Amino acid sequence: MLSKKSVEDLQVKGKKVLVRCDFNVPLQEGVITDENRIVAALPTIEKLVAEGAKVILCSHMGKPKGEAKPELSLAPVAVRLSEKLGKAVVFANDDEVVGAEAKAAVAAMNDGDVVLLQNTRYRKEETKNEEAFSKELASLAEIFVNDAFGTSHRAHCSTVGVTEFVSESAVGYLMEKEIAFLGNAVNNPERPFVAILGGSKVSDKIAVINNLLEKVDTLIIGGGMAYTFAVAQGGTVGDSLLEMDKVDYAKEMIAKAKEKGVNLLLPVDTVVIQGFSNDAESQIVSTLEIPDGWGGLDIGPKTREIFADAIKGAKTVIWNGPMGVFEFSNFAHGTEAVAIAMAEIDATTIIGGGDSAAAVNILGYGDKMTHISTGGGASLEFLEGKELPGVAAVQDK
Repeated sequence: MLSKKSVEDLQVKGKKVLVRCDFNVPLQEGVITDENRIVAALPTIEKLVAEGAKVILCSHMGKPKGEAKPELSLAPVAVRLSEKLGKAVVFANDDEVVGAEAKAAVAAMNDGDVVLLQNTRYRKEETKNEEAFSKELASLAEIFVNDAFGTSHRAHCSTVGVTEFVSESAVGYLMEKEIAFLGNAVNNPERPFVAILGGSKVSDKIAVINNLLEKVDTLIIGGGMAYTFAVAQGGTVGDSLLEMDKVDYAKEMIAKAKEKGVNLLLPVDTVVIQGFSNDAESQIVSTLEIPDGWGGLDIGPKTREIFADAIKGAKTVIWNGPMGVFEFSNFAHGTEAVAIAMAEIDATTIIGGGDSAAAVNILGYGDKMTHISTGGGASLEFLEGKELPGVAAVQDK
């Protein structure tokens, strides 16, 4: 198991600690609409403040592409963070990120103070992991803590480059939790181990399906990607989402599941509509016999029962990707059935970020899950069995 230095292993009193957080929160007209990522960062920040570190926070937001875009400023995050921490967070409003203003703010810090730097992606070097900007970031601090799991699959200056120019690096509590849950679930699960994959495209999940078939007892596939598997089984899918160029791959995966003795569950019935709206007329048909002009939007009632039964017998469940177009309330029943089944079992239940995290929170089952990952892309790469650059760059214990 990955054994990285953590905040628990650091002596930080009086030292400047640069913390990479994931404050890439959704903003509407300057107002934060979902503060989960800010809340998730608090334990690490509070620990460092309590131990008398000078805490310098950095994060990206959105894709400013190397330009200072006021609508992607982290200023609203500083305000919200101050309220959550119950202490002032000084915002270094510096378009250079590490310019005169940021350096002055850091120089004026006392032990236990918190400074938030401007959006790291205001600098075009950030996403290219260029050494000069990594050095500038590192020049502010002696210790670097990466607590941004959601961006740890990207090798950027503020996730990877900076680690080469500080004396010590560690992971924060959030990163530690992500590595422990996702890593343990995949590499050392309590069995039976069930993985549920949904979402629209097989192509997004090719490596994940392949890796999980080596590890799971049951693999459940729903959502838009299931129609490619239906065609691989000789079915017709009407106007449903279909990746014709992935049908052979789906056939290979069906064969691989058989060979590995993995129980591969695919939808047997589907809710289909004509058109694409919440109030479109719908009917329930066999997944292998969807009529022309109709498209699948959700798994049907029989499938919901089969999937829920498989989940009920599990000891570890990982779920990534909804079962249908859950944004339409009439076609969220499949996704909800999976969420309810996971909420009711005594097992380790992990939601792999992205749309499935949004779905369980919208449907009200978030607090019933053991762990909801903060990183969609990062958790997918973890499930693929890849080493994440932002994790690899941190010092081992």
